Amino acid sequence: MTFTTRPTLRGTFGMVSSTHWLASQSAMRILELGGNAFDAAVAAGFVLHVVEPHLNGPGGEVPGIIATADNPTPRVLCGQGVAPAGATIDHYTSLGLTLVPGSGPLAATVPGAVDAWLLLLHDHGTLPLRVVLEPAIDYARNGHPLVPRVGETVSTVQELFEENWKTSAALWLRDGRPPTGMFRNEAYAATLERLLTEGEAAGADRQAQVEQARKTWREGFVAEAVDKFSKLPHRDSSGEDHAGLITGDDMAAFQATWEDPATLDWNGYTVAKTGPWGQGPALLQSLAVLAELGDVDLDSADGVHTTVEVMKLSYADREAWYGDDADVPLKTLLSPAYAAERAKLVGPEATRELRPGHPDGRKPVLHSIAVGNDLGDATTGEPTVSSDGVTRGDTCHVDVIDRWGNIISATPSGGWLQSSPTIPELGFCLGSRAQMFWLEDGLPASLAPGRRPRTTLTPTLVLRDGQPVMACGSPGGDQQDQWQLLFLLRHLGAGMDLQEAIDAPAWHTTGFPSSFYPRATEPGGLVMESRLGSAVRDELVRRGHVVTEGDAWSLGRLCAVRKEADGVLAAAANPRGMQGYAVGR
Repeated sequence: MTFTTRPTLRGTFGMVSSTHWLASQSAMRILELGGNAFDAAVAAGFVLHVVEPHLNGPGGEVPGIIATADNPTPRVLCGQGVAPAGATIDHYTSLGLTLVPGSGPLAATVPGAVDAWLLLLHDHGTLPLRVVLEPAIDYARNGHPLVPRVGETVSTVQELFEENWKTSAALWLRDGRPPTGMFRNEAYAATLERLLTEGEAAGADRQAQVEQARKTWREGFVAEAVDKFSKLPHRDSSGEDHAGLITGDDMAAFQATWEDPATLDWNGYTVAKTGPWGQGPALLQSLAVLAELGDVDLDSADGVHTTVEVMKLSYADREAWYGDDADVPLKTLLSPAYAAERAKLVGPEATRELRPGHPDGRKPVLHSIAVGNDLGDATTGEPTVSSDGVTRGDTCHVDVIDRWGNIISATPSGGWLQSSPTIPELGFCLGSRAQMFWLEDGLPASLAPGRRPRTTLTPTLVLRDGQPVMACGSPGGDQQDQWQLLFLLRHLGAGMDLQEAIDAPAWHTTGFPSSFYPRATEPGGLVMESRLGSAVRDELVRRGHVVTEGDAWSLGRLCAVRKEADGVLAAAANPRGMQGYAVGR
């Protein structure tokens, strides 16, 4: 028997895996009450807003991928908010900005997560709104034990809160110190309770209640508070005070949507991701190129080198071609012919160049700004927060599969407590996903009103013979699909058990522009867990990689649930960070 940090759970009733044990157990409670995977995921999503406030919040976003017991065809739930109507390149450049700030009101897109969770509940849930929201309301009203990272995050931005973001200081500081122990957010509890009360005023019908709660969020007291607070100038990562751009009209205009996924047939499976408004297709491109190169030994320096060089190629294409743009040549980018062409570029030495391809003979265009070299602490994979509130890679994840065959992978993020000042009457802040836009015309990820930023959030659903068999995902910003690639190669490629594949040593490349302010890059950068060993590290250095060796258990935050060949349900969760957990029976 192979040792793992915890067992892969197996059973027949239902399985949940998430980045926080309270979210996992809250979702399991919903399954025990007779709810389905979608009821459970929504309950977990609202709990994550409360218990991982440094990783996500109601002002953030969530993409998800689902398949139902009645229809195995995967569908993407898009809860990624758009740029507000006033968010033009001219507006930002008139303020003397060359990049969208990484924090503060100007960095916000329209909040998308709450509407998306409620749309999922409306269209595919079965339980009343009250039952699904009860766990989050209870934890917000009566308190929950904070994970240490919350206080550490607050400590990092304490000076910003005290001097500039007074409303955040009022919520997150206790007698001038970051919070520890039990924490309550009564303002947010009141927000949820009011959504529930106004939803239930629509009558006894479950869907009518959910739809009324959505309308209240978009057009009622939440939108009014966002509109009012957004007009107030606050300090952002540019070092200046700027007002935000989100209005009540922007809130009213946005609704979450259902879309078709991008897919790739690989190794007998079909892997489904979001479209190229997210980075998800980069995982598909990497799988396609690796299929051309043949099997790789992930325990060897050659295997690390090969996967890193392939990921560099995929992420170079992400920079040149991905965005919320109808003209993305995705069919060609995912074609076998293009993968074969790209595979020829993988050589024995590390490249330090950004090498996007020429799909359909088109010339790639990259942003003209020379990016810096300061990546902060690239080894953590956990929140990396500077004193001005700029944050990289903060995210949560939840996967659920139920006994009927419903399955979901969702990656909520944004609206971090450190992303923007707290709106006091609501108990949460806006997000900062607009930092992923470029302030230059003519790029797939150029800023434009109503456009989605090219998000790093990237849930995964896997099918076999047309039937969904696995949901997985990971926090980690630009690293999300890199860590998921290693997991898929180990689990679906090499046959490792779920937990074994999650526990295995991880690595990633930083050799492309970061999606996060200040859009830094590290040519040739490779971050690896020290468990890979000195011999592997030394060989990678010899090949030209700029290696940063992280702690032994520092990279990757994977969650996964699946249906095995015999029909048994399984789940596993990442031990790194010591807060993710799988539950099930």
